[in-house]
Parts: sequence; structure tokens; C-alpha cells
Amino acid sequence: MLYHGEALRLEALPHHILKVVFDLKDQSANVFNALALKELGEVLEVIKKENPKGLLFTSGKPSGFVFGADVTEFLDHFKKSQDEMISWIASINNIFSGYEDLPFPKVALINGFALGGGCEIALTMDYRLASPKANIGLPETKLGIIPGWGGTVRLPRLIGADHAIEWITGAKHYKAEEALKFGAIDGIVEDSKLEEAGLKLLQKCLDGEMDWKKRVKEKKSPLKLDRVESAMSFQGSKAFVAQLAGPHYPAPLKAVEAMEKSSVMNRDEALKIEGETFALCAATKTAECLVQVFLGDQYLKKVSKHITKNSKPIQMGAVLGAGIMGGGIAYQSSSMGVPVLMKDIKHEQLELGMNEASKILNKEMERKKITPEKMAKVISSISPTLSYADFGSTQFVVEAVIENENIKKSVLLDVEKFTSNDTIIASNTSTISITKLSENLSRPEKFCGMHFFNPVHRMPLVEIIRGKKTSEETIAMAVNYASQMGKTPIVVNDCAGFLVNRILFPYFKGFVHLIEDGVDFQRIDKVMEKFGWPMGPAYLLDVVGIDTGVHALKIMADAFPDRMAYSKKTVLEVMYENKRFGQKNGLGFYEYEIDKKGKPLKKVNPLVYELMKSVVTNEIQLTDEDIIMRMMIPMITESSRCLEDKIVSGPVEVDMGLILGLGFPPFRGGALKYADSLGLKKLEETSLKFHSIGHMYEFTSHMKGMAAENKTYY
Repeated sequence: MLYHGEALRLEALPHHILKVVFDLKDQSANVFNALALKELGEVLEVIKKENPKGLLFTSGKPSGFVFGADVTEFLDHFKKSQDEMISWIASINNIFSGYEDLPFPKVALINGFALGGGCEIALTMDYRLASPKANIGLPETKLGIIPGWGGTVRLPRLIGADHAIEWITGAKHYKAEEALKFGAIDGIVEDSKLEEAGLKLLQKCLDGEMDWKKRVKEKKSPLKLDRVESAMSFQGSKAFVAQLAGPHYPAPLKAVEAMEKSSVMNRDEALKIEGETFALCAATKTAECLVQVFLGDQYLKKVSKHITKNSKPIQMGAVLGAGIMGGGIAYQSSSMGVPVLMKDIKHEQLELGMNEASKILNKEMERKKITPEKMAKVISSISPTLSYADFGSTQFVVEAVIENENIKKSVLLDVEKFTSNDTIIASNTSTISITKLSENLSRPEKFCGMHFFNPVHRMPLVEIIRGKKTSEETIAMAVNYASQMGKTPIVVNDCAGFLVNRILFPYFKGFVHLIEDGVDFQRIDKVMEKFGWPMGPAYLLDVVGIDTGVHALKIMADAFPDRMAYSKKTVLEVMYENKRFGQKNGLGFYEYEIDKKGKPLKKVNPLVYELMKSVVTNEIQLTDEDIIMRMMIPMITESSRCLEDKIVSGPVEVDMGLILGLGFPPFRGGALKYADSLGLKKLEETSLKFHSIGHMYEFTSHMKGMAAENKTYY
């Protein structure tokens, strides 16, 4: 052993070949943290002294090659000055380039994930062999930054500018077969034979059969593009990327600009451009927030893993209620390998549920994401039934009937009689108290809430709601089932609306009061979409269903009358009374027609403004900033109340819940992260202007204390 560190080993193989083994101690996966980068430099110096004939760069982890940089360290680096950041990047690039400049052939053996910095270290090698399970990519733009360790320099010189732009701005992972087609790897070899194949490839280089020096020269030289080719590659890409990424996500466009600027330069000059661009991106609020979102996602995964450590996977599930929601849940379970019974009291409803699953699968087939065999397997693992006969064999039942407390209570009593004492029963409810629903159950400890968001197959969040008598074992099983379905579960304590809807309804109330003050609903939508929401509040209400909103509004008003009750008729009630329920019947704030692709297209009917006149009581002139604050402050204050009431354990759950459940703009990091970015003191001063509207604009005493002491949620 020539070197044995905490992260890397350097081993001598026969025929004067050396092997670097990346194997980070006490970790399940390799990442480039400060320790690993330090040892990478030390190993380089040992290699230079040994002066071998060839080098293999490998991983000692079955989980993969290198997952990239340690993102937990990123936020500290982002606090550095621009000069400090550029210097830090340059110091790492000196090491990476040092490997590339070694005067003998080098091969990376990629046995799994090679992402970000993992991909970039592989790019410094002359050849790359990958196992069939390999995943390769540069996902940095998802974090609001660009590749900083040579990705924008080496990749275009290896696979061409157009392909490199696609890889870097798309931030996708590519499987081994795709990567081979692009030319990012040189061969696919089974895991067990990677080292053998690597040694054979090195021997071919040494025998002169492979021109490895040409490879090195190409990666260190300017791109081989004339002016016309350069203009076609970069100018066209910039316009497309700017439109696709939008104004809130600057990193993809910055990456293209860096590649264009450095295309005429040699490697070392190009790396300087990359480093400067990386530093600029890292200094943005977008990068800070997107890294926080990434860390939040990792945190939720760790929490779920901890909760379910003693929980066994669900083998058989059941869904009660075969409507759109029930069909969506049944599809999600079966598509992820957990067969389900789907029960209803009517044949027509069972057909509706099966049609919902088939509709989703057909779309997947059209996009070539699944095969006909997969579709058949998923459909066959959903068993529609009108009886409880087979419910004794189920481990987990999700009740998804109409959002009515009395009906749900009746159905839950029925299902409890036909299931075993060990079966977990969960209610898919968006607002009704789980503790209330469990009042008449004989096994309330085996009951919890499991709130899916619509459409089930697209929305990543599932709220797992703990009632007063819910056991921890039940919570663990629910978290496990949600994870098996490919969802991100967040455990919340019981209250009306739970976490996401409790925070959403004050936001809707802000919208209702803006309408009363004479603000055009289309303008509100445009302002909030410009703020970053995927859709404005009027459009969102149409999608959710105005009838659903009116029903939930009453529940929330009863639970939190001081800030969610209304003293007079609302615009939502006016819409409801006029049978404008939203997209479900084609009439809401907007009117909808289905296009050729089956998607609803919205348009405005002047009649809507006539209907609204009855609730418009003022004509107040407001700036766009006023509209944003009047929409967002109620959401922020309710988010803080959820923390103070211990509905969830910390700000990460609050913000990730809003991002995953509502589509809160990720580049703003969530409601509490957004409050931090504004500063609570400034936000409190702004809120004072709106106190006359209602209590939802008032800071809690806890928030006031935080503002006075300049504290933040993160």
C-alpha cells in the first residue's frame, strides 16, 4: 500500500500500474469533502514520485463511483468573498489538472453514480469504462451553480459543444448506454470485470494501439469550432436555455456563456472563466436557496430512514373509494410494486378508478417511459372489488372517500371490522382532524392520516398525520408505505388542514381580500407567477376545485376563526353559487377548453367580473410589491405558527412541505427561508401596513422576539 488515508488508498498492481481507490471511511457513499480533496492532492504527489506506467481510478463503494461534492459544506463556501471563492476553486482545479497531466495513460472505472465532481474527476482521466448500472451527469445547475471543477471545459471538448450544453443545462443523469452514445464513456463492462477491462485498456495504450496522448491534447486545447459553428451552437442555445430556465434560474445560461467564452481558450485559461462564473453563481440567493432545498430533501430522507428502521415493507395494500383520488393512489402503489385492492360500493366508481390508472399508464406508454408488459403488470396488480372479503390479508388500507367527516367515520368503522388487528388504516383527508375521525374506532392506535396531493402520480409529497392516539409503529408503517410508493413523506401532528393546507388557506384569504379591494384577479395571478409560483391563486383555485375550496374554507374558519373566518360573503362563495367549480366543470375564475393534446386551455369571460362586483367594496391602488406582501405575509405568519404549535419539528419540514406539496418557488427556498432573506424586522414593519385587514397579518409574539433580536429560521 503506497498510501492509506481516510478517504483514498493508492495500491500497486503488477507491471508497475497504480490504482487509486476512493473509499470514504464510515460513509455509505463517496463524496468530495475537504478531507477527500486534501487526500486527492496527497495521492497525486505520491503517484508523481512513483512514476508508474499507467493508472486506474476506482471506487471502493458498491453504491457507486463518486456522488459529487459534499453539499453540506457548500453553504460555508458560499459565504466567502468572490476572490476567496475563485482561489478555492483554482486550488481544486490544480489537483484535477494534475491528474490529467500525468505522463502516462489513465482510466476511470465507474461502477455506479458519477455525478458533479465525481463526473469531473472521471473526465480528467483519458478513458472511462462504466458498469451497466452507472449513472453519469453534471447536475450542478439544479443547485443554482455551474460545474466548477472542469465540467464546462472538458465535457464540450470530449462530446462536443451541443451535447455538453444539453448535459450541463439539463442537469440530468445519463445511464451508461446513453453516456456511451454521447461519447462520455468508452465502454460498458460488468462490475466484476471492470478492473480487468481497465488493465487491458491501459496495456493497449502502452502498446501504442490507443492514442491516449491525443485525448489529453484535445481536452487541453480550444474547441474545434469555426465562427459559424460556434454561433450556431452557443447563440441558439442561449436563447433556448434562457427561455426554458426563466429569469429566476440564471445558472444554466451562465454555464452556456462560460462555455462560449472559453471555447477559444486552452484548458487553464478556460478553467479561470469557469471559476469566475462559478463564484458569481454561488453568490446568488438562488444558489443559497436551492442548496438549502437539496439539503432539506436529504434531511427528509434521513428522517424517514430513521423512522422506518424497524419497519417491514408493505406487501399488500388496499384503497377505499375508487374515484380520481382513489384510482391515483391505487396506480401509485401498484406501479411501485405493491399490489392493491380497490373497493367501492358502485361498479361505475370502480370503472372510474381503473380508468384513472389506465389513463396515467397510457400517457407513460406514449412517452415511452414504460413498456406494454409493465402496463399490463401494473393494471393486473390492482384488484377492483365491491366487497371487504379479501381485506383480512391487507397490511395497509387507505380510505379515500368523499371529504365529509360523518361519511368517513362510517366507512372507517366498516373497514375496521374486516381487517386484522395488525392492519394499519389511514385516511386520505386534506383538512379533517385525524383525532376526530378516530373517536369511534376500537383500534385508534392503528389509525393515522395519509394526505396525498392531486394529481397523486405527479405530486411528490405525502403528509403522514399523527392523531392523539396514533402509535409510533403506525407512523413508521405509513412512512414506509409512502416511501415504497416513491413519495416524500413528512410527519405532522394533527390540526385542521395539517401543515400544507393550514398554510395555504391564509394565502387564499389574502387573495380574497385583494379581490374585495378591487384588484383584478388576472393581475394577481400574473404578479404571483412572476414572483415564481407555477400558477397564480385564481388559477390554483380552479385546479383545486372551487367547491372543494369552499368546503375546506369552512373547516379552516371553524378551527382558526381569528384569522381564517370571513365576516361577509367571499368571491369563492359567489363562484360556487354560480356553479363555477373550476377545471372540473370548465367554469371557474377562468373558462376551459380541452386542446388536441387533452390539456385544458384557459380564457377569460367578462361575465366573471360582473359576478365579482357584488364582493368588491373598495378601489385601492396597489403596487405589485404590495400584492406580493399581502399574499405572502399570511403564509409566512401561519408557517411560523405551525412551528410554534409543534405541528412539525423544524423549518425544513415547513418549507419542504410547501415546495413539494404546493410548488412554492424552490429558488426562494420556502416561506420561512424567504422570510429570512427579507429579514424579519423589515417584514414586521411591512406587515404593520396591513393590520387593518385582519389578524393573519399580525406577527406572533415569538416572531416579534425573533425580529427584535435579528434572528433567522435557518
